[in-house]
Amino acid sequence: MIRKYIFGEPFDTGAVVLNVPAETGPMPYLTQDPDGSLHYTMAEDDVVYGLGEQIRDINKRGWIYESRNTDETRHTEDRISLYASHNFLIIDGEERFGLFLDAPSYVTFDIGFTEHDQLHITLSDPNYTLYILEADRLTEIAAALRKLTGRCYVPPKWAFGFGQSRWGYRSADDIRKVVSEYRKAGIPVDMVYMDIDYMDAFKDFTVRDDNFPDFPAFVQEMRDQHIHLVPIIDAAVKVEDGYFAYDEMMQGGYYCRKKDGTPFICGVWPGRSLLPDFLNEDASKWFGDSYARLFSQGIDGIWNDMNEPALFYAEDHLNEVLDKLPAYKDLNLDIRSYNELKRDVLGIACRREDFETFSHDFHGQTVENSRVHNLYGFYMTKSAAEGMKRFAPDKRMLLFSRSSYIGMHRYAGIWYGDNCAWWSHLLQHLKSMANANMCGFLYSGADIGGFGSDTTEDLMLRWLQFGIFSPLFRNHVSAYARNHDLYLFGERFVKDYKNTLMLRYMLLPYIYSEFMKAALSDGMYAKPLSFVYEDDERCREIEDQILIGESLMAAPVYTQNATGRYVYLPEDMLMVRLRSPEDFETAELKKGDHYVKIALNETVFFVRKGHAVVYAKAAFLKPYVTDVPQEGLAAFTYGDAAEYVYYDDDGVTPAEGQEGHLTVLRFQ
Repeated sequence: MIRKYIFGEPFDTGAVVLNVPAETGPMPYLTQDPDGSLHYTMAEDDVVYGLGEQIRDINKRGWIYESRNTDETRHTEDRISLYASHNFLIIDGEERFGLFLDAPSYVTFDIGFTEHDQLHITLSDPNYTLYILEADRLTEIAAALRKLTGRCYVPPKWAFGFGQSRWGYRSADDIRKVVSEYRKAGIPVDMVYMDIDYMDAFKDFTVRDDNFPDFPAFVQEMRDQHIHLVPIIDAAVKVEDGYFAYDEMMQGGYYCRKKDGTPFICGVWPGRSLLPDFLNEDASKWFGDSYARLFSQGIDGIWNDMNEPALFYAEDHLNEVLDKLPAYKDLNLDIRSYNELKRDVLGIACRREDFETFSHDFHGQTVENSRVHNLYGFYMTKSAAEGMKRFAPDKRMLLFSRSSYIGMHRYAGIWYGDNCAWWSHLLQHLKSMANANMCGFLYSGADIGGFGSDTTEDLMLRWLQFGIFSPLFRNHVSAYARNHDLYLFGERFVKDYKNTLMLRYMLLPYIYSEFMKAALSDGMYAKPLSFVYEDDERCREIEDQILIGESLMAAPVYTQNATGRYVYLPEDMLMVRLRSPEDFETAELKKGDHYVKIALNETVFFVRKGHAVVYAKAAFLKPYVTDVPQEGLAAFTYGDAAEYVYYDDDGVTPAEGQEGHLTVLRFQ
């Protein structure tokens, strides 16, 4: 059951696709406090799931979180907001229900932080819509959110291959070298991502002619080697007369405006920039059509970035700070004046106050950004998806975004932004997959090896061992950190990286099948154990094991120098130990606790009893995604003869109407 309650005069955000009649009586479960906030008293053993992309655990209880999309580069435990706003919670305990707040302004979720047993939800704007979702099972509550907000985006099959990325590939020759070295080492790769260096002066939809001469020919050259190039697009447009995007924005009035109607000018990668008003339908169509400048040159994948929106500075405030700085010159900077100087200089990026100084044309209304702030990345990516569909209506294209809001999952996937080469962020990847899946973002992933700081050979290998189960499987790193193109490491590790990545391609029949079945049935590809083993109290507390599809449990090693780990099996399972597609072994384990030895070059996972994990035999594998013939499939099974409902399709045709591509396979 889905109940709908309207407060004030909320915006139609576009998040919801199901028409649910509003109710006017008292709400179940929740009370509304005099200040307009929502309140729920939690029982001692209540678990609180949800909020999608956030730091910390799968169980959100005990901390405070804010939905305020921001360019947050330090993903540490004290953060309360990241790039996305996924206002969905599931309370599981004496009472079981879900909450979705369709509220595009800032929302704070105090989940037992101020008071251990109290859930407080406060909103900066009193105009919003609340949905209460009721069902018997946790998976059914998550499915109800998807029915409410729509079926999730499906990428092309090649986008399930491995992608190599680095901020720092500056030329076609740089990329040629990357591809050549990967192929020489026999390491699989399907995509090379192009960060901001490919652009002419960081201008959207441009390519540097000096470093990428005859770009369409280069795109085709890469395609001939089974490589898809995936360029980045940022939200801001450079202020520069003669630059087509700036000229067209000014002519069409497609920019965000200050209160006096003049353009809001901010600083991003290109320097002085305008923010396209993606919430304006005309501006959105214009920007979406602009992607064709890349599509027409052979590009079939895009990643959208800096779309919270990220601001290095707002020009008006920057000028205020610059005017103030001379006053510090002759001061004796004590602790107070020193901290004030730091706040002035280091606090100019993404200031909350700056988002109150510009507005959008949203549904014909002039709306201050702070009231619809969390929709900006959603609407940029919606613009891109609709532009892709106009350009190539009969073809799937790759699209994912850094910033998002529930509902954007219909148009694209997400990645989790600027993580670091920390072992804790390997574990965070696992948790984030489960959290994102609850909110409909099935195609998601973290930067393997960590975007910031210097990775190590063993961290990269352990991360790849879990990353093979992540739908978006990309190695990406900052220009200011150790380059971790896989062929650059020591000979022993290059061999292990190759073998581990080949396991991804070996397991791709299962990964793709389980992803597609979940996407087409409003299911979850990645689930916490408690979503399947609801009656097992232990599973409510396990946050370092995760179910992948219907048959497989992943339990990665996520601490340095560990040669194994403790694993809890909620039922009898088959342990599969792999070193390469040709070198693996299995063992049956009983329900309960086990210490499992896992050498540095081993990937271990577990198969549920009566289930099957299908895979491609080694003889059929190539270092890039290809269709796997049905006769090339085998399976890891446990117990009596197992049936597996296998999904496959051409990987290109749009997913609508593809539900019939199912085959029942039987294995002994």
